Amino acid sequence: MRQKLAHRLLSSAAFGAVLLLATATPHLAGAQDQTQQPAVTQPVAAPANDPVTEEPAFDASRVNSFSGAFLAARTADVDHDYATAIALYRKALDFDPANLDIRERLMISLLMNGEFDESLKQVDALKEDTSVERITKIVRGLDAIRKGDYPEAEKVLAYKGLNDLDRLTQALISAWAKVGAGKGKDAISLVKGLKGPDWFKVFTDYQIGSMALMSGDDATARTYLKAAITSEEGVATTPDTFMRAVMALARMEAADGRKQQALDAISVAERLVTNYAPLKALRQSIEKGEKPEQQVTNAVEGAASVLFSVGSALNRQGAEEMVSLYLQMSHALDPKSADTLILLGGIAEKLEQPKQAIELYGRVPEGSPMRRISELQLGLTLAQSGDVAGARQHLQSLIASDPTDLRSYIAYGSVLSDAKDYAEMARNYDRAVDVVGPVPRQSDWSIFFQRGIAYERLKEWDKAEPNFRKALELNPDQPSVLNYLGYSWVDMNRNLDEGLEMIRKAVELRPDDGYIVDSLGWAYYRLGRYDEAVEELERAVELRAGDAAINDHLGDAYWRVGRKLEAKYQWQRALTMKPELTEIPKIEQKIREGLADAGPPPVKTAMASPAATAPAVAAQQDATSDAKPSNYTVNDGDTLWKIAVEQLGDGDRFRELIRANPALRRNPDRLFPGQVLELPGPAN
Repeated sequence: MRQKLAHRLLSSAAFGAVLLLATATPHLAGAQDQTQQPAVTQPVAAPANDPVTEEPAFDASRVNSFSGAFLAARTADVDHDYATAIALYRKALDFDPANLDIRERLMISLLMNGEFDESLKQVDALKEDTSVERITKIVRGLDAIRKGDYPEAEKVLAYKGLNDLDRLTQALISAWAKVGAGKGKDAISLVKGLKGPDWFKVFTDYQIGSMALMSGDDATARTYLKAAITSEEGVATTPDTFMRAVMALARMEAADGRKQQALDAISVAERLVTNYAPLKALRQSIEKGEKPEQQVTNAVEGAASVLFSVGSALNRQGAEEMVSLYLQMSHALDPKSADTLILLGGIAEKLEQPKQAIELYGRVPEGSPMRRISELQLGLTLAQSGDVAGARQHLQSLIASDPTDLRSYIAYGSVLSDAKDYAEMARNYDRAVDVVGPVPRQSDWSIFFQRGIAYERLKEWDKAEPNFRKALELNPDQPSVLNYLGYSWVDMNRNLDEGLEMIRKAVELRPDDGYIVDSLGWAYYRLGRYDEAVEELERAVELRAGDAAINDHLGDAYWRVGRKLEAKYQWQRALTMKPELTEIPKIEQKIREGLADAGPPPVKTAMASPAATAPAVAAQQDATSDAKPSNYTVNDGDTLWKIAVEQLGDGDRFRELIRANPALRRNPDRLFPGQVLELPGPAN
């Protein structure tokens, strides 16, 4: 099934900013778009014609009871409206100043809202509260480092608990306090002596390298930074820290006059990521003979880097609050860090706070190489907030300012796709292909893929298919492309064996993707292999239990195998999951009437063009000159009404065509030349 195109460009500031939508997973839903809750870091955009309206600001001063303040604060807290929650928690404390639970949530809300200094009063009041000790210790230690009181920081950060992550985090921050006190060797010895699981090394290599740099020990710095950038586990676990390590090593080599070694370090990252703006800027600077300044230049920024590394590594679906907490504390210590601001903007989007996300993206410094990344994401966030016109204008201006930046076309294409402006989407990707030129790179596969989608939605399959094939030529094992092209063929009754094999391969490559598994199940359904369809669709529902389209598909498959009670249950479930408005009456009709007879399964055919099938149809008609044909091959310009008039003698019988061809139920307008339709029998 086709998944709604993702709006998030990045979950990792480093890799997401480059991959953009290349890792999105468009899937097939019979023949339509489906809106569903997105996977990892992909918030659903507001419909283009239904802009988000902000509710009036809540007036906390009007609350006149503890229970009212507390309940309203918790509601705002759950909704991630931390500014309102802060005002209401403070109001609740006016009624009950000794309530530790309220004070704890006030402290957390202040930190989550980026109000580090304001949180200190609450942190001090809670420093003996063991339930929030893991937070208060870090905040107090960071504040001491900011003030240059390094002995106090070490004292506060002494950790005796059993949690490995807390022990690592506090030990690394404590080591930076030692660096600040001029005890760099002691700091490095502390980190080297840390005992813990193997994943500690993912964090400690970079931190030791940075501490050694601060202490003037280039040999140790070089050893540990090289270890950090050659660790496969590190790249997979902490991509943002990996990128920081690459850039730290390159800057150090450049500062030491080792220009080629600096460029070699950058090349390590470029083999994994292309077109990452800060890396490109660093390469250009070093090639000019410049000696760029390190990102971490003091103990305060070092402590901030610890929180950045931990927070970015934890940046997964469901961990938004903890990630935001770490990143906000990091930002308080190092407000100029562009990658921290971009990650915080992404978290705000995940928490459905587009206004806050826009504000965070806007804070990225003008001169930062990541400024353009933030501008691209800002444009997408405008679309999410309902300002589609503003998003289009913003992204068009970015394309005009640098027509060679392919990321701008992908971002703009995403907004156009959500707005269903497929004609402009196709024109946009036509321009992008012109920029790509005659020799595309492997990473350009997504440009051709998205252009193929645009033309497929415009029902111009002769233009869509070559783009899908080109995308696969550039990236043969890309599951999204395999799924999309394979299902399209099956859905059109073309290249059935090859199409089904493509979908199977996509499932093998991404077995836990419920949308792709649904494609396989629906392909079996379209081929009349209903038992196999049920098996795959049941698995798809397990993977994506809340998706309306998948539940609807499973209902159809249940009906075909005689499990009619279960079919109606699945259709009723689908109705509760906010299906597309156009699907609701169709599902309701199935609940009332069930499905019409399926008819025979499709005949396998390559059907490269209408001309390829015309002789066969003509021959069949000649052989049965006295009988009406049982099927019809769609020609260019056909509509269901026209076919009903010419083949059935009555335009009103187009409904019978839909009933005879289950695939049309999901999108009666989806006709294309070469498609074979089953014709219903004579009218009663």
